[in-house]
This record gives sequence, structure tokens and C-alpha cells, in this order.
Amino acid sequence: MRTLFFSLLLLLGYQLNAQTNLYLIGDSTMSDKRDPQINPETGWGQVLPEFLKGDIKVENHAVNGRSTKSFIDEGRWDKVYQKLQKGDYVFIQFGHNDQKENSPKRFTNPSTAYRKNLEFFIKQTLSKGATPILFTPLVRRNFNKDMSLVDTHGFYPLIVRILSLEMNIQLIDLQTLSEQLVLDYGYENSKDLFLHLKRNENSYYPKGKKDNTHLSRLGANKIAFLVVKELKRSGILLNYIKNSEQ
Repeated sequence: MRTLFFSLLLLLGYQLNAQTNLYLIGDSTMSDKRDPQINPETGWGQVLPEFLKGDIKVENHAVNGRSTKSFIDEGRWDKVYQKLQKGDYVFIQFGHNDQKENSPKRFTNPSTAYRKNLEFFIKQTLSKGATPILFTPLVRRNFNKDMSLVDTHGFYPLIVRILSLEMNIQLIDLQTLSEQLVLDYGYENSKDLFLHLKRNENSYYPKGKKDNTHLSRLGANKIAFLVVKELKRSGILLNYIKNSEQ
């Protein structure tokens, strides 16, 4: 009985101290950046921990320029898979680089290879007792001459939405959320969400920068806040989300 009592105490202690791991896999819009103290480019996954609390560990495996194909081929998914444990979470967000037709090491057809790779991530995550969360790719700041914000991702977000329904996987529709954010800011002010820098405005880009894909620190914070808001609405990771407003 004494041995059983101490075994139960140890088990209880393990459960109380168990750590939840959150793995992020994706591209540059999500990734941590080099020289974060001086580099104005910021991934939303880079700032996500600032919105979280408690015993949760965020590992951001997202990398600039990666597609579902290159992420797998380079062995980056294997590193995540080997660590995955029951109760962990995996945030999956690709699309920006899967659509690069002139880059065969990255390009995937949305209806075939892209879908297959997303299914692979989902099934392997579930096999470890972990929870996959699908994300559509966030919008580019692509206004036409008539000041309409025009989609650049084609069928890729649709495939993510279809998979979410077919496999009963939680979806955070980042394309829709980020599109509304950009529209709310408007044509001119939305530049602040992305890397729009004048010459000599920032020492990291002394020649200036006009980039409608990658996020500024402000943009990353706004996107991370929208992600957290959706997590709360969906009842996901509630014990780990700080109460914050923007």
C-alpha cells in the first residue's frame, strides 16, 4: 500500500508538472528571424509566446522560403516528429512557397502534392497523440490599380479548408483574418503591417525596403493576436492564453 501511495503521488506530480509543447511549422511569415533585436522583419510565430503563459513551450520550426515539400525533404519535419508527445500541438501553415512554379525543390500542385503533404503532417501528428491545427496562408498586401486587395494564393487556401472539413481538423483561417486586417488598415496604413521602409529609415535595410509579404513587428503582433483570439474562440489552449487586448 505504501508503494502504491508513493507511486500515485509520483504520477500526480508528473501530471501537475507535465509541459505542453507547441510546435510551429511553416514559412517566413511564421518564422523566427536572425538578428531579432535589429531586424525589422518579424514572423507572427516569433511573437506568439508573448501572448501565452504558464507551462507551455513554443518551438518555432518555421523557416524562410520553405514549402511543404522542402520542409519534409530537408528533414525538418522529422526533427519535430521525433519530439512529439501525447498532448502536444502542431500549428501547420504553408502555401507561400508551395506555389513557386519555377522552384522545383519547393513547388507543389495544390490538389495533389500540397494536399498529400498536409495530410502527412496531420496523420503523423495524430499518430503521436498530438493535435494538429491547420492554417491558411496569410494574405499578401496586393492591391491593384483600383485599390482592391487581390488574392495571390489561388487554390492553396481552399485545399486547407477542404482538408479541415474532411479530416475534422481545427482550422484557423489566417487568410480571411489577415485580409480583413489589411482592409481595415487601408491601402496606405497597411504598409505599416509589412516591410515598407524608406532609405536610411532602418539600419538593417539602409537602402529601404518595399515588401508586401513579410511582416513588420506591428504586423506580426497583430497577426499573433488574431491567432490567439481564434484559439480562445475555439476553446484551444485556454489555460495558456494571457488576457490581452489590442
